[in-house]
Amino acid sequence: MDIFKLLNEQMNDRDTLDKLGRSVGARPSQVQQLAQIGLPALLQALGRNASTSEGAASLDHALDQHQGDDVDDLDGFLNNVDREDGAKMLQHIFAGNNVRVQDKLAQKTGMEVNQVSGLMAQLAPLLLGALAQQKKQQHVDQSGIAGMLGGLMKQGGSTNNLMSMAMDLLDADNDGSIADDLGGLFKGFMKR
Repeated sequence: MDIFKLLNEQMNDRDTLDKLGRSVGARPSQVQQLAQIGLPALLQALGRNASTSEGAASLDHALDQHQGDDVDDLDGFLNNVDREDGAKMLQHIFAGNNVRVQDKLAQKTGMEVNQVSGLMAQLAPLLLGALAQQKKQQHVDQSGIAGMLGGLMKQGGSTNNLMSMAMDLLDADNDGSIADDLGGLFKGFMKR
């Protein structure tokens, strides 16, 4: 599944939004808003960490584990998504910023933090599955992961303003840079 098809089509599909909303007791409009901000935030955090050799190796391994995820069958995927695994992914992706990012997402969407966590725990595995498919289709190895993610973020930035909102979510100290905030996000990513 193409990442921007996921963002632009699947996360605008009424049935998908209803299903995700029912899973946490949120309105479809809130789910859509969260997906539009939360998925780019995940992508940004993954891209930042893939810029180090350790982070790229961890993400490469994680994507290899998710190559079999059938994210093209979104309904089936969401029926079987492992939310506990998704919550662990979020802990590793956002590291010490996980709670703060989810608090900011709750403020921006009008949802409760537990609703945000429940949705993000479903969106994280979905995004990793989509990235795994893209990695496989493009024959990207560990050394090319940062470039693949950088290209996706650049593409996303040129088609909408969501990446700047994602950067805002990830900038813990409000200094305009996430570099100092996301330093070791992938430490222990594979220890879930």
